[in-house]
Amino acid sequence: MMLYIGVDLGTSAVKLLLMDGSGKIENIVSREYSLSFPHPGWSEQSPQDWYTNAIEGIKELTASCEKSQVAGISFGGQMHGLVALDEKDEVIRPAILWNDGRTGKETDYLNNVIGKEKLSEYTANIAFAGFTAPKILWMKENEPENFARIQKIMLPKDYLAYKLSGTFCSDYSDASGMLLMDVKNKCWSKEMMDICGVRQEQLPKLFESYEVVGTLKADVAAELGLSEQVKVIAGAGDNAAAAVGTGTVGDGMCNISLGTSGTIFISSKEFGVDSNNALHSFAHADGAYHLMGCMLSAASCNKWWMDEIIKTKDYPGEQAGITKLGENNVYYLPYLMGERSPHNDPDARAAFIGMTMDTTREDMTQAVLEGVAFGLRDSLEVARSLGIKIERTKICGGGAKSPLWKKIIANVMNLKVDVIESEEGPGYGGAILAAVGCGEYTSVEEAAGKLVKVVDTVEPDAELVAKYEERYQKFKKIYPTVKGLFQELK
Repeated sequence: MMLYIGVDLGTSAVKLLLMDGSGKIENIVSREYSLSFPHPGWSEQSPQDWYTNAIEGIKELTASCEKSQVAGISFGGQMHGLVALDEKDEVIRPAILWNDGRTGKETDYLNNVIGKEKLSEYTANIAFAGFTAPKILWMKENEPENFARIQKIMLPKDYLAYKLSGTFCSDYSDASGMLLMDVKNKCWSKEMMDICGVRQEQLPKLFESYEVVGTLKADVAAELGLSEQVKVIAGAGDNAAAAVGTGTVGDGMCNISLGTSGTIFISSKEFGVDSNNALHSFAHADGAYHLMGCMLSAASCNKWWMDEIIKTKDYPGEQAGITKLGENNVYYLPYLMGERSPHNDPDARAAFIGMTMDTTREDMTQAVLEGVAFGLRDSLEVARSLGIKIERTKICGGGAKSPLWKKIIANVMNLKVDVIESEEGPGYGGAILAAVGCGEYTSVEEAAGKLVKVVDTVEPDAELVAKYEERYQKFKKIYPTVKGLFQELK
């Protein structure tokens, strides 16, 4: 049976996964690397560190398997990072990452001078500080000598694909987050290239996530002890790859991730964009499109409340006494780090409101869990306003380990919540993309349908849904009411 490697190039580590053609995970290896913060709010990494650790990781991953069976390798990667190479293919400066905050001025310029309407017309999205185009403008302004040397601009995982195969490539899902691609028409935007001062030849060739971009270079194959016939498949941005790994492909499928940040990811056959650009509108790894809402603090809200405020590690114990679902008069705004979707307000802050003398510790804990669910529902409502009909969602991430939180999500959203057997995120999605690229499956949808198994479903309860509907309508009014205060509290 053939074997496939999925490379999850994360912010703190590269996680490698070996999967056979039936979807069975044979081995997982993780290797950490460092982040550097040269100035407050900056975040950088060495692309060479990614490559070195990926190569060493692949050696470890395949040490005890039949190497001749390895057929393909693909990726899920941290998105938005700026990797720039010169004419000798050397990295010009450390990669500027997705969570780097230096581009406030450039983001304002794009949204307010070029204008959000124009950006949405060119790319289907508006500018966020993390996106790649503002980083390019920052480099042009602040490091003109480096900017002048740029021959190739790529995303983090594309650097690995380039080093392994020699092909200068990216895929539509990851490239969607650069603010350089016309998402609707799946091509580079001439207008955005002009705005950023880059030429088409400096940008990679675009592929579908499951397409073969090349094979291992002879020297790389020799070093890894693998065949030169091993195919390198384009791969996807981490959210799209994780969605493949949870079976969130095809039309009207949904995945909620309760990680440090929270995402609601909705796959769609049709291209769609909401009038306020509250959701990201990106290409998907299955060849179609997706909408994504991202809230910056999700499970991290509960972690903050537990670890820092009530100082306990007994998360299940704290949730055990919560029984009055849908009847809580305490509300929590989950904006510890500002908010991205749908408010796009970096100044927003977290708040409790509605406490009285009989408010309990359980009420506060419940409010935190509900506040995150309400925040995710805000993004779901935007998708529903586009006519997208969703009846169920997958769920993943650390917060999904809580049965209570899953129950709250199911009833706040009025969705069936499906729990899947194996939650291996972008690495598993990458391996599935490699299997599709090598012809093991005819499409990403077919592969996900066969490989992703639902083991439990949390059903909404009509009575609870009605109670939460009333609570959500009140929650919705809190942020607009206090929004003006956040500017003053800075």
